[in-house]
Amino acid sequence: MDTIPTFEEQRQPMGTRDTPVISVVDDDESLRRSLGNFLRSVGFRVETFASAEDFLRSARREGTGCLLLDLQMDRNALADIESLARRVRVMVVTASEQPADALAAIRAGARAVVFKRFALRPSS
Repeated sequence: MDTIPTFEEQRQPMGTRDTPVISVVDDDESLRRSLGNFLRSVGFRVETFASAEDFLRSARREGTGCLLLDLQMDRNALADIESLARRVRVMVVTASEQPADALAAIRAGARAVVFKRFALRPSS
């Protein structure tokens, strides 16, 4: 009977040169940095880019296994998704609460849509 690998056994290969990179593309520097730091803290290799154009110009894009792309960065985001989804898994990150935006991203080839929802709570 095969055993299920432990969490630590599964994490060990992550972060090696053979591990695909998660590329984060967002024009918000603080969000880009925070998301990159979080993903690194759980063992992923991460590259960050301020725009889809920066990502496309980078030699580091070749190792990308998953792209987290901000939908609201520019008007060409849906065209970027269509182009990029042919080469890499694309997940869209958006501040838009409009279901039509999420549907358009999925139709353009995104595998998933993650909504940026932040709630500020007053301190007690």
